[in-house]
Amino acid sequence: MISGIITLVLLIAFIGGTAWAYSSKRKKDFNDAANIPLENDDEILP
Repeated sequence: MISGIITLVLLIAFIGGTAWAYSSKRKKDFNDAANIPLENDDEILP
């Protein structure tokens, strides 16, 4: 009984997290984060 409840809670959390990650509101933030390594800094590393 307890394991079924835990499984249901984890499934709901997974679906909620997936929906949050793929929502259109987050797209700009994720694109900005993905482009951080491509930004050209004029800083030269030693």
